[in-house]
Amino acid sequence: MEPPKQRVIQEYVPGKQLTLCHVIANPDPMLYSKLGIEERQAIGILTLTPTETAIIAADVATKAANVGIGYLDRFTGSLVITGEVSAVEMAMSAVNAFLEEKLQFSIAAVTRS
Repeated sequence: MEPPKQRVIQEYVPGKQLTLCHVIANPDPMLYSKLGIEERQAIGILTLTPTETAIIAADVATKAANVGIGYLDRFTGSLVITGEVSAVEMAMSAVNAFLEEKLQFSIAAVTRS
Protein backbone atom coordinates (compact mmCIF):
# COMPACT_ATOMS: atom_id res chain seq x y z
CA MET A 1 0.00 0.00 0.00
CA GLU A 2 1.35 3.43 -0.96
CA PRO A 3 1.53 6.18 1.64
CA PRO A 4 -1.00 8.96 1.09
CA LYS A 5 0.22 11.81 -1.11
CA GLN A 6 0.99 15.01 0.67
CA ARG A 7 0.24 18.40 -0.70
CA VAL A 8 2.84 21.12 -0.16
CA ILE A 9 1.84 24.77 -0.25
CA GLN A 10 4.58 27.36 -0.59
CA GLU A 11 4.08 30.96 0.35
CA TYR A 12 6.17 33.96 -0.68
CA VAL A 13 6.83 36.06 2.38
CA PRO A 14 9.13 38.92 1.48
CA GLY A 15 11.61 40.12 4.02
CA LYS A 16 13.40 43.41 4.10
CA GLN A 17 16.14 42.74 1.60
CA LEU A 18 18.06 43.90 -1.40
CA THR A 19 18.48 40.70 -3.38
CA LEU A 20 20.38 41.96 -6.44
CA CYS A 21 22.71 44.93 -6.75
CA HIS A 22 24.65 44.68 -10.02
CA VAL A 23 26.49 47.15 -12.24
CA ILE A 24 26.91 46.47 -15.94
CA ALA A 25 29.82 48.64 -17.09
CA ASN A 26 29.93 49.62 -20.76
CA PRO A 27 27.10 47.34 -21.91
CA ASP A 28 26.48 46.46 -25.53
CA PRO A 29 24.36 49.24 -27.11
CA MET A 30 21.80 46.59 -28.11
CA LEU A 31 20.98 46.14 -24.41
CA TYR A 32 19.87 49.77 -24.15
CA SER A 33 17.70 49.30 -27.22
CA LYS A 34 16.07 46.16 -25.81
CA LEU A 35 15.41 47.86 -22.47
CA GLY A 36 14.16 51.03 -24.13
CA ILE A 37 16.40 53.29 -22.07
CA GLU A 38 18.86 56.08 -22.86
CA GLU A 39 22.37 54.92 -23.69
CA ARG A 40 24.92 55.81 -20.99
CA GLN A 41 28.18 54.24 -19.75
CA ALA A 42 26.65 51.89 -17.17
CA ILE A 43 23.45 50.23 -16.02
CA GLY A 44 22.70 49.46 -12.37
CA ILE A 45 20.13 46.80 -11.55
CA LEU A 46 18.49 46.41 -8.12
CA THR A 47 15.77 44.06 -6.90
CA LEU A 48 14.14 44.83 -3.56
CA THR A 49 11.50 43.51 -1.17
CA PRO A 50 9.14 44.83 -0.04
CA THR A 51 8.65 45.98 -3.60
CA GLU A 52 7.71 49.57 -2.75
CA THR A 53 11.27 50.03 -1.48
CA ALA A 54 12.28 50.57 -5.11
CA ILE A 55 10.83 54.09 -4.77
CA ILE A 56 13.04 54.84 -1.77
CA ALA A 57 16.08 53.32 -3.50
CA ALA A 58 15.50 55.51 -6.57
CA ASP A 59 15.34 58.60 -4.37
CA VAL A 60 18.55 57.70 -2.54
CA ALA A 61 20.37 56.82 -5.78
CA THR A 62 19.48 60.05 -7.58
CA LYS A 63 20.46 62.16 -4.56
CA ALA A 64 23.78 60.33 -4.09
CA ALA A 65 25.11 60.58 -7.64
CA ASN A 66 24.40 61.92 -11.11
CA VAL A 67 22.32 58.97 -12.32
CA GLY A 68 19.04 58.66 -14.16
CA ILE A 69 16.19 56.25 -13.59
CA GLY A 70 15.89 53.90 -16.54
CA TYR A 71 13.09 51.81 -15.03
CA LEU A 72 11.25 51.62 -11.73
CA ASP A 73 8.49 49.16 -10.87
CA ARG A 74 6.97 49.37 -7.40
CA PHE A 75 5.01 46.16 -8.02
CA THR A 76 8.05 43.95 -8.68
CA GLY A 77 10.69 45.87 -6.73
CA SER A 78 12.85 46.39 -9.81
CA LEU A 79 14.98 49.47 -10.29
CA VAL A 80 17.34 50.23 -13.18
CA ILE A 81 19.60 53.26 -12.99
CA THR A 82 21.94 54.62 -15.65
CA GLY A 83 24.93 56.94 -15.75
CA GLU A 84 28.71 56.96 -15.77
CA VAL A 85 30.25 53.83 -14.27
CA SER A 86 31.57 55.59 -11.16
CA ALA A 87 28.26 57.40 -10.58
CA VAL A 88 26.23 54.19 -10.86
CA GLU A 89 28.60 52.41 -8.45
CA MET A 90 28.39 55.34 -6.01
CA ALA A 91 24.58 55.36 -6.20
CA MET A 92 24.37 51.60 -5.64
CA SER A 93 26.69 51.81 -2.62
CA ALA A 94 24.60 54.67 -1.20
CA VAL A 95 21.40 52.63 -1.60
CA ASN A 96 23.04 49.66 0.13
CA ALA A 97 24.26 51.81 3.02
CA PHE A 98 20.92 53.58 3.50
CA LEU A 99 18.89 50.40 3.44
CA GLU A 100 21.20 48.62 5.88
CA GLU A 101 21.78 51.50 8.31
CA LYS A 102 18.43 53.32 8.29
CA LEU A 103 15.93 50.57 7.45
CA GLN A 104 17.77 47.49 8.81
CA PHE A 105 17.62 45.62 5.48
CA SER A 106 19.66 42.59 4.51
CA ILE A 107 21.78 43.85 1.64
CA ALA A 108 23.58 42.36 -1.34
CA ALA A 109 27.16 43.14 -2.30
CA VAL A 110 27.54 45.39 -5.32
CA THR A 111 28.70 43.16 -8.15
CA ARG A 112 30.00 44.25 -11.56
CA SER A 113 30.36 42.86 -15.05
